[in-house]
Amino acid sequence: MTDDTRRALLDALADGPVRGPAFAEAHGLTRAAVWKQVEALREAGFVVESTPAGYRVTGVPEFGAAAVLYGLSAPYDAEFHASIPSTNSRARDLAAEGAADVVVLADEQTGGRGRRGRGWTGPSGGVYASLLVRPDRPPAHAPVFTLATAVAVVRACDPLGVDARIKWPNDVLVDTGGEARKLAGILSEMEGEAGRVAWLVAGVGVNANVDADALPAGATSLRAVRGDVDRAAFVRRLLEAFHELAADLEGVLPAWRERADTLGRRVRVETPGRTVVGRARDVEFPGALVVATDTGVERVHAGDCEHLRPEPADR
Repeated sequence: MTDDTRRALLDALADGPVRGPAFAEAHGLTRAAVWKQVEALREAGFVVESTPAGYRVTGVPEFGAAAVLYGLSAPYDAEFHASIPSTNSRARDLAAEGAADVVVLADEQTGGRGRRGRGWTGPSGGVYASLLVRPDRPPAHAPVFTLATAVAVVRACDPLGVDARIKWPNDVLVDTGGEARKLAGILSEMEGEAGRVAWLVAGVGVNANVDADALPAGATSLRAVRGDVDRAAFVRRLLEAFHELAADLEGVLPAWRERADTLGRRVRVETPGRTVVGRARDVEFPGALVVATDTGVERVHAGDCEHLRPEPADR
């Protein structure tokens, strides 16, 4: 993770040239300490030029913690790993250490977990991010943060011209020639304490700059539908959108409905104790899917959802 001084320097550089002496005085530092931080940014891949107006950034690394924090307007720190078994696992470790408001990033993930403990790997070039937060909410509200994360992912796709849609409860899809393929998956984990959320991890795996032959069947990538993207900028948009949504949880459901691919479809939802088949009508706080079945309306709080083909009368 970055220290406070480096984060302050990154924020200042994002606003324009930074005069070393003025920055040092404002932050109670020596000029040598500021120079040391500038050198650390250069070692991280930034091109920082010394000009008459002060230090100026003229080049940013392709990915990494500092690259994400540069210009980020959300109050999160970042930690980057070239390769890691699981960003969610690392975020849980940080939670145990008392950390908060930090995103764990990786270029490659070798031992990730999906829903119900399913294992999966994420090839190099993806966006694997797990955001650790400590919302002042009861544990029962935790599912709404999964919905918020899905909305944040599709909003991060918007400037790329990628019309991503959300499949309940935790997938993001893209239409590729009439076939919906999975672009991203979400796994949220939490721990409760005294009736409140002690910590929550919103984990995201996005197939970003990944070749089609490295993806499982039924998946696609941003590279396949749009070409290579700036992953640092993508993560910044995702974090900023999440921060905005988490500050106004009442607005999450309307935002989710607007980008949902599941609502209005015939679905089959497999839960640990039953199978629910019917038409998805709505989503209710904090994230239950409302399904109209042949025998009445059911509310499903968790499960694996499959979109079914329309019946003849629906076509």
